[in-house]
Amino acid sequence: ALVAGAAAFAPAQQGASTSALQASELDQEIGAVAPLGFFDPLGYITDEETFVRYRAVERKHGRIAMMAMLGTFVHNNKWTFDGYLSPSQNLKFSDVDEGIGGLFQVPVAGLAQIIVVCGLVELAWWPASQLDGDYGIRIGSWNNWEEEPARELRQRNAELNNGRAAMMGILGTFVHEVVTGQSFAEQAASGHFSPFGDGQGFF
Repeated sequence: ALVAGAAAFAPAQQGASTSALQASELDQEIGAVAPLGFFDPLGYITDEETFVRYRAVERKHGRIAMMAMLGTFVHNNKWTFDGYLSPSQNLKFSDVDEGIGGLFQVPVAGLAQIIVVCGLVELAWWPASQLDGDYGIRIGSWNNWEEEPARELRQRNAELNNGRAAMMGILGTFVHEVVTGQSFAEQAASGHFSPFGDGQGFF
């Protein structure tokens, strides 16, 4: 009886072999690159549909993070639009602080406009429901994927890897700013790359 009870809680052998087969197949998919290959240590990917969905979410978040990092570099170099962000509040674009703190200086109406535009892009222009992420944008021979399939594989992998790096980069930037109270540019100017200390010097 004890053996029978223990067997009831043992994982089915068929399920284990199916998971191994799926992992082997997904090792050949876009985004499964060396050195980790297909990386799912927590076992979230249970079928191909889930994999496609999660890969699309990762791609979208990576694209957003790459834009965020680009914006960090631009704003920290004081490259801003001329004129007023909010004429009624006498707020110029150049008055907005660089870094995460600048987000909270944007008027509520401005944030609402950003959310509405992002919603239109998400739902209509470049719909998130198109899970392959390919919206037909071609720049001459740079990404003529129809003629050069190998280039498509390389560039899609590069996009995912760059997006992964950008997600870690923008997260680190936010954390450093909150902990040190300095923007990315201020940390670089003072040589302060440690989140501990007085804000001057490396440590």
